Amino acid sequence: MFLLLKNANVFAPTPLGINDILICDEKIVAIAPDLVVSVPAEFKTVDLGGKMTVPGFIDGHVHLIGGGGEGGFATRTPEVAVGKLIEAGITSVCGLLGTDAATRHIASLYAKTKALRTEGISAWFFTGGYRVPSPTLTGNIGDDVTFLDACIGLKTAISDHRSSQSTVEELARIASQSRIGGITSGKAGSVVVHLGDGDGHFDPLIAVIEQTEIPIGQFIPTHVNRKRALLDAAKLWAKRGGNIDFTTGIDAEADPKGATKTSTSIAECLADGVPLDRISMTSDGNGSLPDFDTDGNMIGLSVAGFETVPREFADLVEVEKLDIPTALAPITINPARMLGLAAHKGQLKVGYDADILVFDDASTPDSVIARGKPAMIAKERLLRGTFED
Repeated sequence: MFLLLKNANVFAPTPLGINDILICDEKIVAIAPDLVVSVPAEFKTVDLGGKMTVPGFIDGHVHLIGGGGEGGFATRTPEVAVGKLIEAGITSVCGLLGTDAATRHIASLYAKTKALRTEGISAWFFTGGYRVPSPTLTGNIGDDVTFLDACIGLKTAISDHRSSQSTVEELARIASQSRIGGITSGKAGSVVVHLGDGDGHFDPLIAVIEQTEIPIGQFIPTHVNRKRALLDAAKLWAKRGGNIDFTTGIDAEADPKGATKTSTSIAECLADGVPLDRISMTSDGNGSLPDFDTDGNMIGLSVAGFETVPREFADLVEVEKLDIPTALAPITINPARMLGLAAHKGQLKVGYDADILVFDDASTPDSVIARGKPAMIAKERLLRGTFED
């Protein structure tokens, strides 16, 4: 099937101006002004009327089969519905486990990842979880990354009372297994590291990169905006060449511990000299957002949504006054690089996957194309019959 998008104001994320985009099956095959196409196959056209057109968002931290459980079985959060991802403009997603590795399993996470692929979006997952030894499907971290097509790395946790309190040696060992699995299978083998409220902050990771040969870029430390001291430590880590990931679902206004808003934090980091390409932002969608007292008892819990991703993108542009390419980087080209997907994701470019968002403004996508197929189309375009047979 061919699909021609006319008069798109393309941010690839580099601004390209008004162009047409030709899609064949799941790939972008041409981007140029005033394309004239003649093909002997099914062919549809839609005129975007100069609307902002950007790469599909990449969310690298989602609890696809739910999370939670910190307050008992009744606090387990639900599975992700594909429609919620699409509504937020998320066309590529990575799933992982959280605190609960007893009632949640890697096999179920793998199955959910495959289901989302069948439903039309791109999906991968991280093996492991908070627990060390890490839960796996094959019995070995490296084998999960090597042999499971959708497994692209490892998830673990540090500086948190819910973590396994791993030693530096244990942390280095599991990171090495993920790295070797990635090398063997041609994947990133990235290690997503949940950072908690503990005062250790980045210390275990710093010890690993200083005491071993594991490169700093192997890690994606996340939730770095959960408190001020952690954000300050994240800046130093990023300036050393490390990745840092901001959680859009953290509610800075409701948090008494000094959490900072994602868009505000990113703007601050850039002003302080943190390289843009070190920064990503993710939703933590369908994970629990628990609140603990000083004794570690849960006193409240909410469920993270996905609407925070386009909202923080909009705030980067409208509130923090960043240009659109800069605001797009943490949810397009940067996570594509960190997750080892940069050869086909994160840009509007010939040969890349046709994951495309169309905006009326910077706040909410009104049309979504995932893997070359319309996943959500603005009502007025649907009424015109643009995508009717």
